Amino acid sequence: MILITGASRGIGKFLFDKFTGFGENVYGTYFSENSVYSQNKKYFRLDVTDYGNAEEIIRALTPEINRFVLINCAGNNYNSFAHKSSPDEWEKVIMTNLVGTYHMIRASLPVMREKLYGRIINFSSVVAETGIPGTSAYASSKSGLWGLTRSLAVENAGKGITINNLNLGYFNIGMITEVSAEYQEVVRKKIPSGKFGDPENIFNAVRFICDSEYINGTSIDINGGLF
Repeated sequence: MILITGASRGIGKFLFDKFTGFGENVYGTYFSENSVYSQNKKYFRLDVTDYGNAEEIIRALTPEINRFVLINCAGNNYNSFAHKSSPDEWEKVIMTNLVGTYHMIRASLPVMREKLYGRIINFSSVVAETGIPGTSAYASSKSGLWGLTRSLAVENAGKGITINNLNLGYFNIGMITEVSAEYQEVVRKKIPSGKFGDPENIFNAVRFICDSEYINGTSIDINGGLF
């Protein structure tokens, strides 16, 4: 069984559709109260900042769980120079991207450990490595996933569980498609290939990690050579 958070849009939705197309038993989460997914039995409404909500979803899915794959795509962004930033908005990014990911992992690990199998895939970002002005909240939340992943990998490797990060660059999907064409061109010029990535590369990487029991505690760059 595969559970994908943030599966109502962007990369999460792309992965949900791809795995479903391969006949996998896939569930997804959404956040908006008015989401069209509220009537879909394969989707749960989830506020990742609420641990009780995360635990409730895992409890509901436990009867179906055998080989459990958790893909943490739920995310939030806030752009501002730090000296002008809103502390509340800054903290919301940390709560969603870092604490929310921890919540989902924390709720899932007892089931995975009991089943002696688990695959956990988190999504970090090239933004955490490149130092882009105005992204201190997002970069902090994404770089925090590296330490979280390494620690949890060591704790759970003996139970057949692997935990890895994919450090994503810019793809023809997700947040980069929501900014101006002018800014997209600025970013594109920094990529050695001169183009945004095909999200199929993300799907291929996720499948590879799921099939690989000896890839654990790593952060894999998928960014077209952008550094």
